[in-house]
Amino acid sequence: MLFARGAATILIGSTLALGACTAERPFGPTVGDVLGGGPTTRAAAESAQLGIGVNAYLWRATLDTLSFMPLASADPWGGVINYDWYSDPRTPNERFKATVFILDTRLRADALNVSLTKQVQDASGQWVAAAVDAQTETDLENAILTKARQFNLADAR
Repeated sequence: MLFARGAATILIGSTLALGACTAERPFGPTVGDVLGGGPTTRAAAESAQLGIGVNAYLWRATLDTLSFMPLASADPWGGVINYDWYSDPRTPNERFKATVFILDTRLRADALNVSLTKQVQDASGQWVAAAVDAQTETDLENAILTKARQFNLADAR
């Protein structure tokens, strides 16, 4: 009960402190402003508010391009997106898993790496590893890059 009162007091105090700040800055006060050590420039405030450590266009394009695959995990700060196994209904005896690495904050071709894993069913119904054509990974990278450029151009208008 004492902990709940203390947490409520901190929450109310923080709200009052934020409310007492003036709106002279373009983004308003940040938690760092109230507690000290927060962003002091507009660029720093913008990057702190984005909450993503990689190129946002590549991130969005990856999620959009590979939306047909089940998403296993996504780390927007580390730039890693893992997809779970996907089988095309037309070829149910093979399945793919993908991992996408976004390596930079800039929209560049070398800021993206797609890694695919493929398995096929053998005669006994067991899944066994199979080779992935390198062109398939390149084609996926190109599709993501094209989509990212489209997003970038749409935002520039």
